[in-house]
Amino acid sequence: MSWYGTLPKQWKALRIKNLFQLRDERNFEPLSEVRLLSLYTAIGVKPHDEIERVAGNVAVTADNYKKVYKNDIVVNIILCWQGAVGLSKWDGVTSPAYDIYKAKSDCVNVDYFNYLFRTPLFSGECYKVGRGIMAMRWRTYSNEFTAITVPLPPLPEQNQIVRYLDWKVSGINRLINTKKKQIELLQEQKRAVVNEAVTRGGGQRIPLKHATNNHNNMRRPIEASKRTQNSDILYDYYGASGIIDKIDDYIFDFTTLLIAEDGANLVMRNLPLIYIATGKYWVNNHAHILTPKNGYDLHYLAYQMEMLNYTEFITGAAQPKLSQESLNKVWIIAPPLHKQQAIVAHLDKQCGNIDKIIDKINTEITLLGEYRTRLVSDVVTGKIDVSGIDVPEFEGVETSEDSEIEENEMEEI
Repeated sequence: MSWYGTLPKQWKALRIKNLFQLRDERNFEPLSEVRLLSLYTAIGVKPHDEIERVAGNVAVTADNYKKVYKNDIVVNIILCWQGAVGLSKWDGVTSPAYDIYKAKSDCVNVDYFNYLFRTPLFSGECYKVGRGIMAMRWRTYSNEFTAITVPLPPLPEQNQIVRYLDWKVSGINRLINTKKKQIELLQEQKRAVVNEAVTRGGGQRIPLKHATNNHNNMRRPIEASKRTQNSDILYDYYGASGIIDKIDDYIFDFTTLLIAEDGANLVMRNLPLIYIATGKYWVNNHAHILTPKNGYDLHYLAYQMEMLNYTEFITGAAQPKLSQESLNKVWIIAPPLHKQQAIVAHLDKQCGNIDKIIDKINTEITLLGEYRTRLVSDVVTGKIDVSGIDVPEFEGVETSEDSEIEENEMEEI
């Protein structure tokens, strides 16, 4: 039983080393003279200047970096088992920790293999042949990667598969992007509702430090190898973007309000910025931890803080940061406690209806993403025959905006 199952009769099965050759050309030009490329699990290979607003990674030198040419396959030996494999559409340089592969012959359509290499099925095979003492130390080296057997359809079928998937995936991505724009409009509506309620509630403007206690001294980061995605583990592990893992221990056993300390979301606001953590849980060093002082309602503070613009309090262009000192200076409107509680009751009703619609759309986005993943896997392994399908003309391949860079990738890089 191979990872890809049974292939159509006319397809071959070959090891990667028979199709791709390892490229190891080193760069000695200054960083200003080359294009720095980055590879991430969710978004593949991108020029660094296009994703800097997302990642905040800044290289100081490109000496000894590996050269990458257009149509090379880039493999992160640490994270390829999580999908960190991608096709480069650009000439440039990338981390010396990555492996670079070029096609050996014209019988290989690299776009077909880009689709194949980024399937969960192939990622699982990378994990199977890899080695390491723990998840964060797992490696799939070139001799192991190139020994994996992969499907090889005839070149005309590879070309047809790429045309078909470009067409279908673009359509799915277009629908996903439309739904994400609907969510953005709903979130704007929600902010307007909160803003109106808070403004009409009256009250004096005060610095946030007068309304909250800070518990940052209690937070502690935990290395990825001691965390898990297993939902059976009892305790949530929070970072800047909410719950990111599970852990078998906790350091908090009271309700707190969390706000990101760093990360691009401080500026881009693609995700919620404020989280209310309850029960027993752990918080790393990427989130501020607050509780309300007497006379202030935690949920009122959460509603208002999610609405605020923090631009003037953020430092760092490549890696935005909201320090504790800056957070203390953020101004909020503070009416008497009974008015805060009345505003919360009003907003729970008004915003609850909006949140239900957002949750429904998010579910639809998740299902579309799962359908896209299954479709690609079935087509590139021959489970769905697309050879006779007439693909209409369409304008380019539309990418999805639903991809985010994972925290563990940032740690490794």
